[in-house]
Amino acid sequence: MESEALDKSNFSVDTQYAITLKDESGKLRPANIYVYRLYDDFMIARRTSGNQTGMLFKIAYENITKVVKTIPVQDKKRFMLPEAVLNQKVWATRDTMMAYSSAPGLGK
Repeated sequence: MESEALDKSNFSVDTQYAITLKDESGKLRPANIYVYRLYDDFMIARRTSGNQTGMLFKIAYENITKVVKTIPVQDKKRFMLPEAVLNQKVWATRDTMMAYSSAPGLGK
């Protein structure tokens, strides 16, 4: 997947990924994410490791240079968020959001 451009078709909702992501300064950084929603130009995902764990991010596909690993998530371990938080209009003016999610199978 490194040489081809990544887009919506390379990802699935309710799936975890280890990716290589371009940061604001253009440097390549590893990131672990959980994908909530896919739109044509970007996805809404939660960081699952690092100092921004739990933060929701709007990630443009063009900023992802490589999918290192794909990790399917069992139904009982999926994180749930209200639909209103994932609405495309909500993300039109923001890049990040702190939102609590729950996973019924984990007692959260």
